[in-house]
Amino acid sequence: MYIPQSYALAVSLCFITMLCWGSWANTQKLATKEWPFQLFYWDYAIGIVLMSLLFGLTLGSYGEEGRSFFADLSQANTEAYVSALIGGIIFNFANILIVAAINIAGMAVAFPIGIGLALVIGVVVNYIATPVGNPMLLFAGVVLIVIAILFDAIAYRKLSDSEKKTPIRGIILSILGGIAMGFFYRFVASSMSTDFANPEVGKFTPYGATFIFSIGILVSNFLWNSIAMYKPFSGGSTNYGAYFKMGTPRLHLIGLLGGAIWCIGNSLSFIASEQAGYAISYGLGQGATMVAAAWGVFIWKEFASAPKGTNKFINLMFLSFIVGLVLIIVARLN
Repeated sequence: MYIPQSYALAVSLCFITMLCWGSWANTQKLATKEWPFQLFYWDYAIGIVLMSLLFGLTLGSYGEEGRSFFADLSQANTEAYVSALIGGIIFNFANILIVAAINIAGMAVAFPIGIGLALVIGVVVNYIATPVGNPMLLFAGVVLIVIAILFDAIAYRKLSDSEKKTPIRGIILSILGGIAMGFFYRFVASSMSTDFANPEVGKFTPYGATFIFSIGILVSNFLWNSIAMYKPFSGGSTNYGAYFKMGTPRLHLIGLLGGAIWCIGNSLSFIASEQAGYAISYGLGQGATMVAAAWGVFIWKEFASAPKGTNKFINLMFLSFIVGLVLIIVARLN
């Protein structure tokens, strides 16, 4: 199996994670103009499973080091399987809640609350479990990224009607989604061996863990996404028949692409975690919020009609984000 051999390479993989996690939602934006998010989300989940399988069959079965993909799956114990599956179930629950919160309360509320909580909780939980890196630099970097998310929220708030009252339901969903999102990574990490070249018997390599995690996402979709389909938090309901009646090959491919992009980022995050540490891998990956903001600023031109003074907050957002990333990266070197 392929294993990064240096911290510099691991950081490069984490940057790809950030790009993927911050970019997959563009496919959602394209698809949901034509059909509901819940139907898009089925293809998204299937895309995650297929890409995780592809990683296992290629990089996960390449070279002499570690353990091949199928051998990895066959030797893992029940505890490892359960832990990775729970990680997928928790992630799916959190992801659907945060998307619902965005639909109800807007990005200006859902992102700073949901992703901000997820970032802080995820880094703290993973650092306590596996303390890798200088804690002062690491958490200073996390604080700056949270500040960047807040600047992002202020900028988006200026685009919206300042007189609108934020629905309390959107805030509650953001909090629940953010808390859950902060824990999924730890469950998957717990199923993995800490030594990839000589993996512990009964534990997964990152390739096996990522695949079982993705199965957890798909299986739990029959619960979480079915609830979202028939009892949506906002908007009209839909059903399974609509998936086949409304879905065109193009729409299905967009959803599969979205899942594949997210899974590439997720897989590389876990592959990089031996060299970078789980807290740093997760923290860098959750910088995806700023990547998503960059898409909004430079590609979708979401701030073209923003009121005067908005650019100040956008600039502060990117400055805080970049400095925060540098501190997180340097934390592993001290």
